[in-house]
Amino acid sequence: MEFPKLIDLRSFCDGRGALSFVEAARDLPFEIRRCYWLYGMPEGCVRGAHAHRRLSELIIAVCGSFTVSLENDEGCVSSVRLDRPDRALLVEKMTWHELTGFSEDAVCLVLASEDYDETDYIRDKNNFE
Repeated sequence: MEFPKLIDLRSFCDGRGALSFVEAARDLPFEIRRCYWLYGMPEGCVRGAHAHRRLSELIIAVCGSFTVSLENDEGCVSSVRLDRPDRALLVEKMTWHELTGFSEDAVCLVLASEDYDETDYIRDKNNFE
């Protein structure tokens, strides 16, 4: 599987603007169980800084921009700048990820494969490597 996996979302544009969308059965390798969004991050803020044992996520910059730094359990490292609402990043389970460099207007939408479960998180990078 490619790493990182970027997904170009289908979009429709006309004189009224643009509409982009995700259909779980067509666009994702998981059923959406939870949806949340991040906004109002101060300068220098770091979000994420963890991995998940079971959960996978689709991350979308619906407004503004930010950088996602990734490392999977095979040691592959990458960094992606998300700055378009029609492009998404798939973060598979057992992938350490950190979100940084938020623009002032950034809104980060996350579609998750599981309900929140604190036991699914690996928050100490030394326990991940």
